[in-house]
Amino acid sequence: MSTMFIDVAIVKIQAGNGGNGYLSFHRTKGNAKGGPDGGDGGNGGNVILRASHNTSTLSKYRSSKLWAAEDGEQGGSNRCHGKNGESTVLLVPPGTIVFDDDTVLADLTADGQEAIIAQGGKGGFGNTHFKSSVRQAPQMAELGERGETKTLKLELKIVADVGLIGLPNAGKSTLLSVVSSAKPEIADYAFTTLVPNLGVVDIDGKSMLLADIPGLIEGASKGKGLGVEFLRHVERCRVLLQLIDATSANWVKDFQTVRAELIEYSKELANRPFLVVISKAESVPEAELNKKIADFMKQTKLKKPDVYTISAVANTGIVTLLRATQKMVEKNEKQSKKKQPEDELEVITLTPGETWEVIKEEDFYSIVGTRLERFAARTNFDQPDGIRRLRDILKREGVGRELNRLGAERGDTIKIAGKKLQW
Repeated sequence: MSTMFIDVAIVKIQAGNGGNGYLSFHRTKGNAKGGPDGGDGGNGGNVILRASHNTSTLSKYRSSKLWAAEDGEQGGSNRCHGKNGESTVLLVPPGTIVFDDDTVLADLTADGQEAIIAQGGKGGFGNTHFKSSVRQAPQMAELGERGETKTLKLELKIVADVGLIGLPNAGKSTLLSVVSSAKPEIADYAFTTLVPNLGVVDIDGKSMLLADIPGLIEGASKGKGLGVEFLRHVERCRVLLQLIDATSANWVKDFQTVRAELIEYSKELANRPFLVVISKAESVPEAELNKKIADFMKQTKLKKPDVYTISAVANTGIVTLLRATQKMVEKNEKQSKKKQPEDELEVITLTPGETWEVIKEEDFYSIVGTRLERFAARTNFDQPDGIRRLRDILKREGVGRELNRLGAERGDTIKIAGKKLQW
């Protein structure tokens, strides 16, 4: 195959840093003491993931390359606002889930859905922003915030209406090749299919997407054979078609082996609507075939509407199967919409924490809290006015009272956002 199928990738991403605010005062020939006119810095660009049908694998993200957005530019004089950094958009196949450790940041299931997975830093305020009735000439400007840096895991689960499952060499790829324009690799040995294949099937003016999932074997849910790498793709399918080779010596065992792996992997998945498809019917005499079907349904307690017989080679029974499958897909889709109204994808953005705490260390006091740390990170500690502003913010938030409660005295060292200052 020309492209290796990759369904898990680790990516390193860096959102753009915010530009620094500018410190300047308006100076003209007739006005040597003009007011502050330093502009704000531009915001850093975001890193955005967008689902696109134009890509089908995660292979481009296998390298350790850093995917970065553009930094915002510094503000300028005359209240000039720095240019915002350009965002970086990464295209992934629909069905991609984004993990930050064990936390799901986004689940992109439809073409065009997108999520911000790393937020660019905000641009720092220029000194124009700090002018007030009591502070006519502010000698401070903020630093731009750092953009988020993350190492994330991308996991692809194929989104399809119908999943073709069964033991290796059960006829799944042959069926897909007959009912769609897909050209999967087909041969008379196990594990021919090493990657999930997709095909669009048209029936009675309607379309559905079929996925040929590589053969499951006993122990697949524990990683044996092709294992969980492909069981995860079955999770996305609305309806399952379990194919059983008509020439197999034990249909019931074949059926139960696959069902057991589905149950072991996910009980919810095992309850997914399914039909049983006896394939390669042309290889068994009709009388023998009918007897085996009757015995099979008796032992498995399946009903006649649940079992279909086809011959992909002779093209028999396929239209009937596809119509029944289409009805099942539509029914499942309606039920899913009732249970889960279709909402817009939640956009993942930086949500500042409102809480904070003061921790007494051996030689200093640490202030921990996302919101306050962001203020500190934007403060230029080379500017006395900036430090005074930070102290005012901390006092207003009640940090001063907490420091007093813990025994802090004037002149003690406090540490916030990696920076130290005297209290």
